[in-house]
Amino acid sequence: MTVVFISDDALARACGADDIARVFEAAGQTIERTSSWGMHWLEPLVEIDGIGWGPVTVDRVAEIIGGAADDICIGPIASHPFIASQQRLTFSRAGRTRALSLDDYAETGGWVGLNRTRGMEPAAVVEEVTASGLRGRGGAGFPAGIKWRTVMQAQADQKYVVCNADEGDSGTFADRMLMEGDHFQLIEGMAIAGHAVGADMGYIYVRSEYPDAIAKLHSAIALCRDIIRPFEVEVRVGAGAYVCGEETSLLNSLEGKRGEVRAKPPLPALQGLFGKPTVVNNVLTLAAVPHILTDGGASLYDSLGIERSKGTMPIQLAGNIKHGGLYETAFGITLRELVYDIGGGTASGRPVKAVQVGGPLGAYIHPDQFDLPFDYEAYAGADALIGHGGLVVFDDTADMGAMARFAMQFCATESCGKCTPCRIGAVRGVEVIDRVRTGGRDLDALEQTPQMHNMPKSGRSREDEVALLTDLCETMRDGSLCALGGFTPYPVMSALKHWPQDFGLKDG
Repeated sequence: MTVVFISDDALARACGADDIARVFEAAGQTIERTSSWGMHWLEPLVEIDGIGWGPVTVDRVAEIIGGAADDICIGPIASHPFIASQQRLTFSRAGRTRALSLDDYAETGGWVGLNRTRGMEPAAVVEEVTASGLRGRGGAGFPAGIKWRTVMQAQADQKYVVCNADEGDSGTFADRMLMEGDHFQLIEGMAIAGHAVGADMGYIYVRSEYPDAIAKLHSAIALCRDIIRPFEVEVRVGAGAYVCGEETSLLNSLEGKRGEVRAKPPLPALQGLFGKPTVVNNVLTLAAVPHILTDGGASLYDSLGIERSKGTMPIQLAGNIKHGGLYETAFGITLRELVYDIGGGTASGRPVKAVQVGGPLGAYIHPDQFDLPFDYEAYAGADALIGHGGLVVFDDTADMGAMARFAMQFCATESCGKCTPCRIGAVRGVEVIDRVRTGGRDLDALEQTPQMHNMPKSGRSREDEVALLTDLCETMRDGSLCALGGFTPYPVMSALKHWPQDFGLKDG
């Protein structure tokens, strides 16, 4: 009897993996559901004796059982160029283990970091995390060790570890994949953080749009509760607000309050959840910790990457790209390698026009910049963001003026309303972009009343409107309380700089 491995990842299931599994089972095969390899363009992906087929449809199952279907056979999955060229740490178990199997987790190095940590002083644990060079993988890239040290040194009767799993950026799915496929690793990382800073309670704040991840986390916590004691973990579900990906808005939501940004100081590390010192880290940050706390893990992590960007980054390839999926590698790789060598160029076959890195608030990178190394400081120097490591590719049919307008509209829709630059600035930003693109007329008004083509202009030239938009973006960047308003200028100004023709302006 053949054992057939099929992912139960949400993306694989959305592509028909459950139906494929039922047909194999009806044919007398034994089915094992595993985590995803991350080769999303090949889902549903079937593995038998290490050999992969994908994407599989139900009508090809009989051929696969019979040893045929050569046109969709990719050979040994572990040797596939997309997998073999990676440097996987955080996703080293991806595709290889059953999600809710404690045996699989332990047999692949699970709990080694936590067990070693329990024999160490908290300060020594914090020192190893600091020495590794680990930085927050959720956006800002703040050194994790510094945050942990601040919480460790704070005096309080209660401390918390909060995992920010509110993965809301476009083109990002690494958190979801890990929470569905390797959740014990996240829980282990949280338990290590708890030991290091003196916290016995942790919360995983997950977006409501991830029902599969939520269910898996609940099951995983129940299975490993005795292993991680005295540390306790609870799952809390958000209500869909993008701004709750910002740490202080997230903390307000956890407390049952409106998801609204808090002014800083005080920092959450000193006055966080319920006013107590709190470590707030992203899923990928905490999931990296068990590897760092194994023997020699900190030095290994520090040896990977470049400059101040250490370790590996799970990069998510999405949008108009031929080979979309998750690619984990050390910092320093270029966009050119990611988009062309690994991603295979656009799925449409047309030229690449732009790549947005870092979610809906990330800059649009022009092909002339594709030799930029994947490095926090290099991207900051180019007025861009790495963020959560999501890449969204656009071909030459994309209207970058419309994409800039979308960024402002997105900010206006998702703003918590706490600060004026974000709340009002984004609304005015949409209006100014409309006037730039229509020569001074309001685009919404034209769409609603197309007969009013002779409506008066604002009285400003296109050039004056561009100057106004630039001033507005500077105000939002420098005056907003959080990154929602502060980073919205990145996609707007990068689109305006590199594709002025899409705004109705002359090139250059």
